[in-house]
Amino acid sequence: MAWYNTIGKENDVVISSRVRFARNIADYPFGTRLDETSCREIIEKVTAALGNTFKVTDIKNISQIESAALVEKHYISRELAKSQNPRVLLTNDEKDVSVMVCEEDHIRLQCIMSGLSLDEAYKNACIYDDILDDNLNIAFDEKLGYLTHCPTNLGLGMRASVMMFLPALTMTRSMEKLSIQLSNLGLTVRGMYGEGSNPDGCLYQISNRVTMGVTEEETLKKINDIVKQICEKERRAREVIKSDNYCAIADKIGRAYGVLKYARIISSKEFMQLFSSVRLGIALGIINDLTYEKMGEVMIGVLPANLIINNGGKSISDYERDVLRADYLRKEIG
Repeated sequence: MAWYNTIGKENDVVISSRVRFARNIADYPFGTRLDETSCREIIEKVTAALGNTFKVTDIKNISQIESAALVEKHYISRELAKSQNPRVLLTNDEKDVSVMVCEEDHIRLQCIMSGLSLDEAYKNACIYDDILDDNLNIAFDEKLGYLTHCPTNLGLGMRASVMMFLPALTMTRSMEKLSIQLSNLGLTVRGMYGEGSNPDGCLYQISNRVTMGVTEEETLKKINDIVKQICEKERRAREVIKSDNYCAIADKIGRAYGVLKYARIISSKEFMQLFSSVRLGIALGIINDLTYEKMGEVMIGVLPANLIINNGGKSISDYERDVLRADYLRKEIG
């Protein structure tokens, strides 16, 4: 099962947790200065170090639609998908750990799990990080820590992030204030796909910004503690919204559910708006015949590249894709 269609802790508010390590092999230039020969050598070294436990996907040998689908599922970055250098994705059988090779850094190892599971994701990622450390000459400095392409990753070389569903805090216009508070605590708030993305569907990624002068354990504890506080803020805001005008919120949720069940044309943008209302409806007990797991599954299934791949991979127009999306939704939740 994937991170987006399984049950996790605090799953009424927390969609997923991710821990990512940025690592580089000593004696090779950083990503933007790598030549093709160096890339192939790094790929060979990383693949050999991880053994036969990972499936290897050569990004240059798959279509743009297939690589875009991997981006939509958060298994690779847009940068890896667009790069012209040799690069690969390694995934384990459970699909919770993946390794991008020859992205901005030589190695981007990540573990994504459902719900609030940062500690579990960290432990899983560390298993393979230790294997790489034992078998490769990882670039490390006693004062600076792990050496990375971007100075903002120096030190831990770790980003821990939690994707949160915050419709009530969004509706009460509390997110701007919350973002400022989190920034003062050394955390960053971004959209579903990280830097530069919008919080479509009221989905926000909260991650650490500070990677030097702190330990991995301190970073995880801080994010865990803050996320739990945000969960309580969101739940209180939901109850206020529900009690202030139940009929209005129930009507909005019911209409959104009806559109998802019966519409014939739905764009990606419209889906994310409807998704937010319907998922909130599940949390408030207004919708009882849908699950968070199903909503997570369709959240990925309706995205453009995954929608096309799941229907044969044939190139179609935007209009045809919107029709196909509505067909898919009527089948899955109608």
